[in-house]
Amino acid sequence: MSIHNKLLKMLLLASVGMFLFAFALVPLYDVFCEVTGLNGKPSMEKAAVSQVVSKTRQVDIGFITHMPASSPFKVLATQPRLTVKLGEMNKVVFNAKNLTDAHRVMQAVPSVSPGLAAQHLHKIECFCFQQQALDGGQEEQLTLHFYIDDEIPVEIEELTLSYSIFDISDTL
Repeated sequence: MSIHNKLLKMLLLASVGMFLFAFALVPLYDVFCEVTGLNGKPSMEKAAVSQVVSKTRQVDIGFITHMPASSPFKVLATQPRLTVKLGEMNKVVFNAKNLTDAHRVMQAVPSVSPGLAAQHLHKIECFCFQQQALDGGQEEQLTLHFYIDDEIPVEIEELTLSYSIFDISDTL
């Protein structure tokens, strides 16, 4: 076997290995984020109701929404900021409006900052759990029922729940 054939085999093996590694990165990243709570991806599953409320510890939580400039929707929290007791059930209302004359469907995708707080924010009811259909010009109040568990690290005193709003009408 010549040195060129040996080098060719090594380069081919390295190329196949890099391709397989790149292919595996997406599921590995998702698992890593789920385990560590990084990336601020909160659970999209309905949580159980909290049974324990802290009498002493509170955290501040802000609510923001992001929409592309061309979005046919306007969505804003009626209370952009709350101070909540750990374990206490809370309700926030978001006003949503379809700015067009046509029937449109939106999907809200949540994220939490700092990312480590995501695993401690538990949503009992959230408009992000399902798609929201709005007729032309229709306004709707969308609710979020949540609590923050008492396992949240002490150094986290403030967090932000952000919703990215997408028009998914054309994908249905």
